Amino acid sequence: MSKQVYLVGGAVRDTLLGIEVYDHDWVVVGATAQAMLAEGFEQVGKDFPVFLHPKTKEEYALARTERKAGVGYHGFEIQASEAVTLEEDLMRRDLTINAMAESDTGEIIDPYHGQVDLKNRVLRHVSPAFAEDPLRVLRVARFAAKLAPFNFTLHPDTAKLMTEMTASGELQALTPERVWQEVVKVLNTNHPSVFFKVLRQVGALVVLFPEIDRLYAVPQSPKHHPEGDVGTHTMMVLDAAANLSRDIEVRFAALVHDLGKGATPSEHWPSHPNHESAGLPILQALCARYRVPKSTQQLAEKVALWHGWIHKGLNAQGEPGIGVDDYLKVLQACQAFKGTAMLEKVLLACEADSKGRLGFEQVAYPQTEFWLAMAKAASHVDNQAIIAQGFKGAEIAVAIDARRLELITEFLQHAST
Repeated sequence: MSKQVYLVGGAVRDTLLGIEVYDHDWVVVGATAQAMLAEGFEQVGKDFPVFLHPKTKEEYALARTERKAGVGYHGFEIQASEAVTLEEDLMRRDLTINAMAESDTGEIIDPYHGQVDLKNRVLRHVSPAFAEDPLRVLRVARFAAKLAPFNFTLHPDTAKLMTEMTASGELQALTPERVWQEVVKVLNTNHPSVFFKVLRQVGALVVLFPEIDRLYAVPQSPKHHPEGDVGTHTMMVLDAAANLSRDIEVRFAALVHDLGKGATPSEHWPSHPNHESAGLPILQALCARYRVPKSTQQLAEKVALWHGWIHKGLNAQGEPGIGVDDYLKVLQACQAFKGTAMLEKVLLACEADSKGRLGFEQVAYPQTEFWLAMAKAASHVDNQAIIAQGFKGAEIAVAIDARRLELITEFLQHAST
């Protein structure tokens, strides 16, 4: 068999959908590792038949088959040889829309009818071998989020298979790092809520993110939350954050800002007193489980703890809604006197929280301008002048806080006139 190279996977799918292609993956049929190395390709890993092109650095993989030989998504025996056909290689892929190839002449090779499923907007697994890799449950949910503008739906057989995979317990074999990698990719999409909705559809949300899953059983005040339960609200907030900011830290903070409502005793429903502080240990446990980066966790904690206070910065009449000491407390907690970068991120997540409600999607959020202006006003403290007054040690910090309180009071008086 002579060597043949095909463009495969996402590049073919996205070209057919009219989506801009950033990455190109190639499969090589009829070649050996030795032949690839002789052409100057660099092998990625010792046992995996993937190579980097000597100039473009794009990935070229030898056509291969896989056989389940263990538990989880690592438990595979890989067979790569000159005898493996393109159709055999494509069969091991997850979805039909990802199992197409394009030849160097532009011919589309589509043995599993991916073009039909593209046209019908269906996510369908290629073969029963799909069930051998638990990571595919997350990947399919991610593809649903990525392709949300095209309104793809799960094929009933694929949904059933994913549900069976979840029930089998195989998702437990996924490493925390691999789950988090999928979450990061999802948070980079424009409709990240779709990922979590698909996981919930197949029973995987309660396995991987029980803190989020339980929010769907928790009611809220119909006056402030006409959209319904906390889970529905959370998904709306997540998508609102995606609309407001490309920063995945802001988007993650939006996702987990209301976890404390899942801990509210039912006798308090639909109110959720102190849900901000109640959510902190739940959030910290989730972050520890998935080894979430520290900076991402820190922003999420600030949003979880302080979003209620920030919403009350201005009341419904546009007047100050909390005490002067409370304003200072929030500004300090959000590091507003070390530059406004952190506060701006917190305010973006809070704006998403406000807009992530039915009927409030386009309602302005005046709190952002108010808090940023207050932070600017309260930052005009002359530390050297305070030291020159004779304050020493811990007295300096107390004097600085006192001056900030004065500045906040002046700002509020001016804002009220």
